[in-house]
Amino acid sequence: MSDYSFTHDVDVRYRDLDTMEHVNNAVYANYFEQARVAYFEEVLDVPLREIESVLASLEIDFRRPVEIDHDVTVAMRVPELGESSMPMEYEVRADGEVAATGETVQVAVDRETKSSRPIPESWREDIRAFEGL
Repeated sequence: MSDYSFTHDVDVRYRDLDTMEHVNNAVYANYFEQARVAYFEEVLDVPLREIESVLASLEIDFRRPVEIDHDVTVAMRVPELGESSMPMEYEVRADGEVAATGETVQVAVDRETKSSRPIPESWREDIRAFEGL
């Protein structure tokens, strides 16, 4: 497992399962989202309703199934910062083993104009300090 700066525990719900009795592939995006929201709230001390960013891309690679009785943790990190974009890397771990990896890119937006804007300097400072960038 790689070095990730942030972890968030996720509860596997019965509704997350597919007919094969493992977590459906579409649910992993939700697990990423749960970790991302927790990251913003804990690292940036910004509640979700004040996050002015949108998800611009999502990529997931699956390695092994996750089942309902697994202890699931999503590890994540921000490896770098762009002008308005923030890539985030993820590992979904089931009972300590990597079940999936992925990446999202968040883009800071202006709520009124709906166009991209620079990442707030306070976010940059907090992320750099937390991630050691």
